[in-house]
Amino acid sequence: MSSNIQWQSFKLQETDRAKIKNQTPMCLWMTGLSGSGKSALANALEQKLNSLGKHTYILDGDNLRHGLNADLGFSMASRNENVRRAAEVAKLMVDAGLVVIVGLISPLKKERTHARSLFTEGQFKEVYLSTSLKECEKRDVKGLYQKARAGELNDFTGIDSPYEKPESPDIELNTENLSVDQAMELIMKAIL
Repeated sequence: MSSNIQWQSFKLQETDRAKIKNQTPMCLWMTGLSGSGKSALANALEQKLNSLGKHTYILDGDNLRHGLNADLGFSMASRNENVRRAAEVAKLMVDAGLVVIVGLISPLKKERTHARSLFTEGQFKEVYLSTSLKECEKRDVKGLYQKARAGELNDFTGIDSPYEKPESPDIELNTENLSVDQAMELIMKAIL
């Protein structure tokens, strides 16, 4: 970091921003394989929170790659940078007083641990969608598993790139056995 850069302190703090929103800001970090249901669950959760008057935002992995992370590829270094940038943006949004729902595969424990380290105690909830590879491949929502199995897509998580399962997530949901609404209600019970 340059010695010419200083941290600027401002009078309003996260608590001031959250107070006018009448909510506790937090980051709900959804991790799991492609096809585990992160985007569908984030969408349902945001709608539910909005109906309760909560101020929210979804940071979806695919959507971030259309803008903020458009310059990144899918090598492990690029994927780690993708997670790092998403975590930094989520931290800023929590500081703004929002409930941020992040939906990223975020395959490595080290990267998820770093994301958590940006937040104060209780602000970060790791939500692990523990849906099996077999079920995710069966769903193959984007056709990516088929391409990976055919050798048309390299470094695909769960096929030829690792996914390190969370050891002690704050919330674990197997979407093979739960509907989106059931999973959403379990998250709501855990955070409210």
